[in-house]
Amino acid sequence: MVRSIASRDSCIRPRWLRVMLTAAALGLVQGTWADENTFGPGDLTRASTSRAARDEAMRAIPWDRLRPDARQKVEWVLANTSVFRRLPIRIIQCDPDLYLFLVHNPDVVVNIWEVLGVSHLAMRRHSPDTYQVTDDIGTVGTLEILYRSRDLQLAYVDGTYNGPMFGHRIRGRGIMLLRSHYAREADGRCLITSQLDAFMNIEPGGAEFLTKTFQPVVGKIADTNFQQSVGFLACLCRTAEVNQAGMARLAAKLGRVPPEVRQRLAELSQLAAQRASQISAPGDVPTFDPDGPRTAERRGPSLK
Repeated sequence: MVRSIASRDSCIRPRWLRVMLTAAALGLVQGTWADENTFGPGDLTRASTSRAARDEAMRAIPWDRLRPDARQKVEWVLANTSVFRRLPIRIIQCDPDLYLFLVHNPDVVVNIWEVLGVSHLAMRRHSPDTYQVTDDIGTVGTLEILYRSRDLQLAYVDGTYNGPMFGHRIRGRGIMLLRSHYAREADGRCLITSQLDAFMNIEPGGAEFLTKTFQPVVGKIADTNFQQSVGFLACLCRTAEVNQAGMARLAAKLGRVPPEVRQRLAELSQLAAQRASQISAPGDVPTFDPDGPRTAERRGPSLK
């Protein structure tokens, strides 16, 4: 059975990019379908700050494929890491091509949140790999994709926080390593396993206080938001499968992304719908109303 959810407290409540930038500014955030050889040692369902997880994540960095300037940024963060955190594994059901498109184009996801009225995060693309990010709590930062492939994405974050929480400007820099593993079920559906490793640094002076005081709290928030955010990708994929026309309208409303990117979103949504139509069991993945919260309130709880 397919559930349609327009509630802001369930399907459309993701903030993984906001967590990344805020965590970088504050310097706090350091399965059945994937074995430990794929995603490293430890309990896959729990967060980890262990040395073993940290060393495994460092070995997974595609050093030989990084540009010299990108390599320099990564080396600096690793040499000056204040906090490391491996967030819990998340397994979702999603069309692999649409998932990969959304992961490789974070501004699309952020613009969707804006259209749906569920986030004050703003993201502007400065180049194919660089994004300027701001929010409403005093965080300003740059997100740069250093490497991307089907299975791995490496991002560099440089952000500052100048809000009321600490009374002074704090700078944070970090790298985020996102790994994805794909497995096909017997009925043809794809399960995707996602894992995020974060290495964070903050400017000297506040690091010790912030790390000792707030890391446990912010770490748990980051874990939850990552789970919700990856869950939103599954929600978006399922919406594309059952409401292709609505997804086409949503793509047309994304005014902060290039036209060719909007067009590609519409094309991949159509492809996801075609693939889903060939699978007998629809699954139990929630959807949302792509026409926005006002339309959702007018239509009621179910998609037609």
